[in-house]
Amino acid sequence: MAAITASMVAELRGKTDAPMMEAKKALVEAEGDMAKAEEILRIKLGTKAGKAASRVTAEGVVAVFIDGGVGAIVEVNCETDFVSKNDSFLQLANAAAELVAKNDPKDIDALGALPYSQDGFGPTLEDVRKGLIGKIGENMTLRRFKRFATDSKLAHYLHGTRIGVVVEFEGDDTAAKDVAMHVAAMKPVALSGADVPAELIEKERAVAEGKAAESGKPADIVKKMVEGSVAKFLKEVSLLDQPFVKNDKQSVAQMLKEKSTGLKGFTLYVVGEGIEKKTDDFAAEVAAQMAAAKGN
Repeated sequence: MAAITASMVAELRGKTDAPMMEAKKALVEAEGDMAKAEEILRIKLGTKAGKAASRVTAEGVVAVFIDGGVGAIVEVNCETDFVSKNDSFLQLANAAAELVAKNDPKDIDALGALPYSQDGFGPTLEDVRKGLIGKIGENMTLRRFKRFATDSKLAHYLHGTRIGVVVEFEGDDTAAKDVAMHVAAMKPVALSGADVPAELIEKERAVAEGKAAESGKPADIVKKMVEGSVAKFLKEVSLLDQPFVKNDKQSVAQMLKEKSTGLKGFTLYVVGEGIEKKTDDFAAEVAAQMAAAKGN
């Protein structure tokens, strides 16, 4: 029997986009015959993985893993809401969060290279991702993550699987959980007004200047109108200044002070945020999902 080399496996993966172990198994079965191994993989996985790789992934889930002061939040995307509820897909996302927390990868490529096996695929997280693409017939991407390592405490809130929040804090656990829920509902962009990105402030200022200029009022009044609009904007998008969702008579900052709790920061992930989503005909989407199911 011909020896199966790493370069042969790499070549076959390049042709089929199959996971590494699947490519190796096919080569073993084909006794080193590249063409036959490719045919075996086409039969087993179809061409789904290769075809799916270019499709937009605007659906998906947010997963969180926390162990003491170490944790992670990740976003893993797919093409349809249908697949975002698939058990294997959810297992992949939760595993990715745990791998980030425990291994501190520097980027998505490093995360994908970490050891992990699932559903017969492996030995890396990236191999499992590609294997599930072939099995399910839909593109999946590990989009982004953030790792936390702190001497303080971590709290989190997941709104279903589409919105995830992690907060770093000192003090009352319940108050921190409430803040995480508030962030999910109100979606602030920064902890305080001083933390709001300059480009967002300038964009708001430009809008305010345009509106104020149309008023026809004197320049000094226009200037005050603009500054007032910017100040209002900063208050609306700054977490500590927002009215607390559970008691809008007090701000988040006031609630935290009442609970002797200090907030160091927060991270908010919303599935598909910033991704241009393709709009499909619903009937066509259902038909495509049924066809994919039959193909499995």
